[in-house]
Amino acid sequence: MKIGTLQLDHPVALAPMAGMTDTAFRRLVKRKGGCGLVVTEMVSSEGLVRGIDRTLEYAEYTEEERPVSIQIFGGDPAVMADAAEIVQGMGADIVDINMGCPVPKIAKHHAGCSLMRDPAHAASVVRAMTDRVRIPVTVKMRAGWNEHEMNAPTLAKMVADAGAAAVAVHGRTAAQSYKGEADWTFIGGVANAVDIPVFGSGDCVEAGHVVDRLRDSGVSGVLVGRGALRNPWIFAQAADATHGGAVREVSAEERGRFLLEYIELLLNERVGEQRGFRHAAPGAETSAPAPARGRERWVINKIRALGSWYTKGLIGGSELRTTINATESIDALRDTIRTFFSVSEELVAG
Repeated sequence: MKIGTLQLDHPVALAPMAGMTDTAFRRLVKRKGGCGLVVTEMVSSEGLVRGIDRTLEYAEYTEEERPVSIQIFGGDPAVMADAAEIVQGMGADIVDINMGCPVPKIAKHHAGCSLMRDPAHAASVVRAMTDRVRIPVTVKMRAGWNEHEMNAPTLAKMVADAGAAAVAVHGRTAAQSYKGEADWTFIGGVANAVDIPVFGSGDCVEAGHVVDRLRDSGVSGVLVGRGALRNPWIFAQAADATHGGAVREVSAEERGRFLLEYIELLLNERVGEQRGFRHAAPGAETSAPAPARGRERWVINKIRALGSWYTKGLIGGSELRTTINATESIDALRDTIRTFFSVSEELVAG
């Protein structure tokens, strides 16, 4: 499929998830295959324009992740256009607008899903950005604000007319958050309403779900979020099934190695900057590595967060979560993972 002039090898993308889909996780997902596009954690347009270090870190990516979309949020058309220009200057393939986040601290600032309540203003944001940049501008939205304001078809038409190259629709309203089931019939209606590609999102936690949605719902692509946290191989497995091949099985050792590789990438996250492989905002200064003890605590917390999803459905998964959450050192964390998943050899960071 194409987004503007950008060709994707696979019509399945990794959704942005705050605190979860960092550059290390995205790299590992791409290494497993089948993922046509990755989207960064959402980035504040105000923070980008002001050059705030923490914001700039969220927008960083590596060549290995391409094609990559940087998602920004905000409600001021001029600031969003400035931020889009920064994203383009970073070399990103796509700039995506978050119109789907239901979190109050985002929505109350006329950003995220609250933009859906003012479609004309939302379209003006898109138009300001498409007038400023050459790369495709895309929009991620929800079905609507609540069950009485399910206006995604209308908004999709308006942002397409304003120049958006594609939209992604999560099949729940902001009021639902992540409760209930995603309405894929509704998503299909949005896809039928516009001439640009539509990605559907919601409840694709197994490879078979992805394949079924691509085949039956009328969407051009599928955006996978929580399913990738549980199973980073979901993209490769969906690609196998789509092309009629045998769906690959993932061994316990492979699952363990994924976590160990993730730990090593996180621990060495700043080393890569010295090799010049990071893409940061033009003129931005790279922040220094965190002190070793602070970095280890950060990595442990990251593994705890991922572990709450990654261990679901595993025999002994709840016990593993409990052990990980009680672990206080990187060495103990590695030992726990090696033992549980029967990992037989050491890993080299890469």
